[in-house]
Amino acid sequence: MSKSWSTSDVDLHLVVTPDTGRRVGLEYALREAIRAGRLAAGSRLPSTRTLAVELGLSRGTVTAAYDQLIAEGHLTARQGSGTRVAASVTTRAAPSMSGVPKPVAAPRYNLRAGSPDVSRFPTSAWLRAARKAIGEAPADAFGYGDPRGRIELRTALADYLGRTRGVLADPDRIIITSGVQQGLALLAKVLNASGASTIAMEDPYIPSFRDTVRAAGPAVTSLPVDDDGARVDLLTTGEFHGIGAAIVTPSHQFPIGSTLNPARRQCLADWARAGHLVIEDDYDGEFRYDRQPVGAIQGIAPDHVVYLGTASKTLGPGLRLAWMVLPPHLVAPVAEAKQLTDNHSETLGQLTLAELITSHAYDRHIRSSRLRYRRRRDLLASRLKPRAGRPLTGYALSGIAAGLHALIRLEPAGLTEHEVLTRAADYSLALDGLSGMWLSENSETAPQGIVVGFGAPSESAYPAALDALVRTLS
Repeated sequence: MSKSWSTSDVDLHLVVTPDTGRRVGLEYALREAIRAGRLAAGSRLPSTRTLAVELGLSRGTVTAAYDQLIAEGHLTARQGSGTRVAASVTTRAAPSMSGVPKPVAAPRYNLRAGSPDVSRFPTSAWLRAARKAIGEAPADAFGYGDPRGRIELRTALADYLGRTRGVLADPDRIIITSGVQQGLALLAKVLNASGASTIAMEDPYIPSFRDTVRAAGPAVTSLPVDDDGARVDLLTTGEFHGIGAAIVTPSHQFPIGSTLNPARRQCLADWARAGHLVIEDDYDGEFRYDRQPVGAIQGIAPDHVVYLGTASKTLGPGLRLAWMVLPPHLVAPVAEAKQLTDNHSETLGQLTLAELITSHAYDRHIRSSRLRYRRRRDLLASRLKPRAGRPLTGYALSGIAAGLHALIRLEPAGLTEHEVLTRAADYSLALDGLSGMWLSENSETAPQGIVVGFGAPSESAYPAALDALVRTLS
């Protein structure tokens, strides 16, 4: 008869078949677990007393089995460290993975857009906030909760967003998500169910966001972008007739980097008030350098705009914390969709972020980050200026008044996008090409460019990454 067991001091699972005797059966089970690699070199085994109790064997039987495997060299025993799998054991070869591509070595330098310098995560401030938040958390914080998220964070965000971004937000209209992408997925699902079969989206934009919307049901139509932001004036033309929602990045368009000009902001607000929905992705609104802060469109038409924000650019994408400020009529259906998706977002990070915001440590972190990223932006612009003996021609730098990325527009007389990316790979430099961000039907004839993310490298790695960029463009 087979027995399954798990120990109280070390989690393990063995199947012991005592047909050949209990000691021999235990020896065989341990030997097979080691050879198969389930018990790796250095793994600690349960004490003889614990194992005997779990298996219903005498302690002497377990001791004898251990002694036999020690003699064979499978186990080692040392006073104070217990019995362990020997470091020299040989396991069976892993199954063949033919057809599976081998991992590619990561580039040495990373100037891809989308991430801040996570090495500057405010660890000390986060730990202080976590200790205070968790220490004061009510018991229900550790159970299932409101699909909209913790009231502590929603309240803190309502105050913070109103103060810093001009957002008119009631805590009851805020839903916490595990990223802007999840927020878009929930919105697209709800809008599709209500009959919105097509959503306008800036072109170019983040390809994965476009795929997320399409996967939820609606089709996506291209909304062109120029140096004054999205062409929202086109939303009132016949080409966009019947489209009830548009996704835009008015504060700092990704990836072009333009800001929606005042006339277009008013046009977009008027279009929203006429019965349409604007989905405002304010992904890096905290970072501006050469211009006055631009408030959120949501503050102009709060009952017709969904505001999307995130901690991914200010703190780090690994936190998986983002938020939506919704018009009243969308709160219930989006909250229901959130509950059906994952019940609610994790709690401890929400409580910690709420404390970070209310203590103003979040503001202090953003101010210091803004200064640091401005210095990086300035260094990027300085390094790319043509100089005697090192001509850099065939490109123009734009979109650098705000945010964590810049656009290098490639001119016909210079290198092509493919040539730049190929040369960058030769210098072990990761870059993003603009062509992959256009809608597929436009990509072949669309302008070419390189999107440079100056936020991702650490402080020490950034100068060398710029050196690699200059060599790539020279």
